[in-house]
Amino acid sequence: MFEQFGALAWDSDKVLRFLELGGPVVAILLAMSVFALTVILAKLMHFSSLRIGERRSADKALEFYRSGRIDDAIARVEGASSPTSQALARGLRGVQRGLPEHKVREEVVRYGNVALQSLRRGFRSLEVIGSLAPLLGLFGTVLGMIKAFQALELAGTQVDPSVLSRGIWEALLTTAVGLAVAIPVVAMLNWLEGRVERLAHRMDDLVTQLFTEDLSRQPAPNTKAANASDSA
Repeated sequence: MFEQFGALAWDSDKVLRFLELGGPVVAILLAMSVFALTVILAKLMHFSSLRIGERRSADKALEFYRSGRIDDAIARVEGASSPTSQALARGLRGVQRGLPEHKVREEVVRYGNVALQSLRRGFRSLEVIGSLAPLLGLFGTVLGMIKAFQALELAGTQVDPSVLSRGIWEALLTTAVGLAVAIPVVAMLNWLEGRVERLAHRMDDLVTQLFTEDLSRQPAPNTKAANASDSA
């Protein structure tokens, strides 16, 4: 147990030393990284609760609709949490009520915009962090280089190369931290935006399929025409 406490104390000393070397710029970058991690985890939980990647219910409902079972189609997607299923449910209810196509599309688009805006909430802050973190790191590096060369000037003729090298690597520390914060944030932001874009395309595709024929399947044979040809 005492060894664990000693390790924690040593780690805390390393963190404090790290913050001391990096200065306020590193402290700001670390705070930004904590905030970005909080936003990312919140968005992942939000996406998971809405099951935005779930497609089975909507596909089955569309299959019911094409076979003329519109009530079963609505029942299939009405209780689903996925925005895709909810958008399709609104479109099916509009078709069931006999509303014009443009009114049904307007309502589905309105709902889709609200759902997508809710999913994109927080993306702007991640974008700002991904853009500012490298710039803050570079700013800290410039300040560190200025400090290093000031120390070199004060040394006069008694120049110690270790003074300059130490100042340079301390200055470059902030750039490394800035990149370490920005790279995962930008990667996660692009992944989240990709999922939202695929969801938007999926909702648009489903509402379009309500008013079009599925030409990928072979049409069912005309039973009357087949019987007439057999009797002839």
